[in-house]
Amino acid sequence: MSGGERRRIEAEETGGSDGFSRSSRGGNRRHRRPGARGGGRIAGAPGALGLDPCFAFAPLTDTSGELLRRLIDDNLVSCFLCCREAVAAMRRGKAGGRIVNVAARQALEPRTGANISASTAAKAGVAALSAALGEELAGEGILVNAVAPSIMDTPTNRRDMPKANFDAWPKVEEVAATILFLASPENKVSRGGVVPVFGASSQSAAT
Repeated sequence: MSGGERRRIEAEETGGSDGFSRSSRGGNRRHRRPGARGGGRIAGAPGALGLDPCFAFAPLTDTSGELLRRLIDDNLVSCFLCCREAVAAMRRGKAGGRIVNVAARQALEPRTGANISASTAAKAGVAALSAALGEELAGEGILVNAVAPSIMDTPTNRRDMPKANFDAWPKVEEVAATILFLASPENKVSRGGVVPVFGASSQSAAT
């Protein structure tokens, strides 16, 4: 991750009055997913609070050390750092808050991560981090969760996978609704969860 990218994930407190400000961010060329954050607005980071970086569709022997490290940086490291700064901002506000990270289906079902093993490991790290922080921060009224979407129904994904069953993919609005609930004051008890958002029917690892 470049220095500029690391600086970009630093928290930026903008005075959300209710402690549960939300906003939406994009993703990459294949997976565009919405996001949410709490406790004052927090600048986005890949894999954290709603901005999802790319997967690498590469089998083990085609995955370089450099690619593995980039995926871990873009997913787990950025998520960790952004959560750290978000928590610092929430503590200053003394009103608790909500954090929602973005993992992936493979984090919950690692066997579906064949040929994307590096991405699967990185996303599993995001899921494990979210579960651990959910326990660590609950006493401060900071509830941490993650969502784990499968491939979402977007124009780009339809173009890239024209033979897929589009009806089986979760819609952007459906994933957004899940994130917004977890990031809202209405979520009073859910913490440490990694919520599957897979769509209407079972999908293969490719979808």
